[in-house]
Amino acid sequence: MSSKRSTSVHAALLTVPLVIGALGTAAAPAGAVGSNSSKSLTCRGAGVDPDALVRFRTETVIHAPLRTIWKLQTDVERWPSWQAPVESAERLDQGPLRKGSAFRWTTPAPATPTTPATTLEITSTVEQFKHHSCIRWTGPAVGDGLRIDGVHVWTFTEVRGGVLVRTEETHTGEQVESNVPLATEILADGLKGWLRDLKTTAEARDCERPRGHR
Repeated sequence: MSSKRSTSVHAALLTVPLVIGALGTAAAPAGAVGSNSSKSLTCRGAGVDPDALVRFRTETVIHAPLRTIWKLQTDVERWPSWQAPVESAERLDQGPLRKGSAFRWTTPAPATPTTPATTLEITSTVEQFKHHSCIRWTGPAVGDGLRIDGVHVWTFTEVRGGVLVRTEETHTGEQVESNVPLATEILADGLKGWLRDLKTTAEARDCERPRGHR
């Protein structure tokens, strides 16, 4: 799920795209494209929830090495260092991220007319994984009076000048399904925000690398 990037009512309805994106009003990264296309992303043949009413897909090209981008995305415990909405993140297993890995992380959710301000605890499990290629995880985000179940797929494809990063997520749950257009808008903002932070951080790190090590 995506992390919250706003204190608006919008931000309260949806949280961190499972695992993580960010909800809120962040602008899309340069070159990002949003889509509600029926053609879903997949990782090792598995995609998002085909029956979910709330879904969004977006993509951008990141001008950094694949290894840099992959490291940022899979080093879960360091997410808080480059994604401010992620308050904490811990692995529930050890070693490199892989199929079957699980992690728990938290993000705040402000009060809404129907739910109190709360801290969402997200427990994510990696269901499909291909090194330097794709990740698919699932899991619930739970807080006081709020639960969202999500499925999140990421794919990474090397292209000229960088890496094309695509992401798609679906959300289900009573609160988000009560207003699908709004929930979809919030999910879109969250995924675009996550890509923005990933792009900004990866490209900055690449610029810091000595020229001979690129």
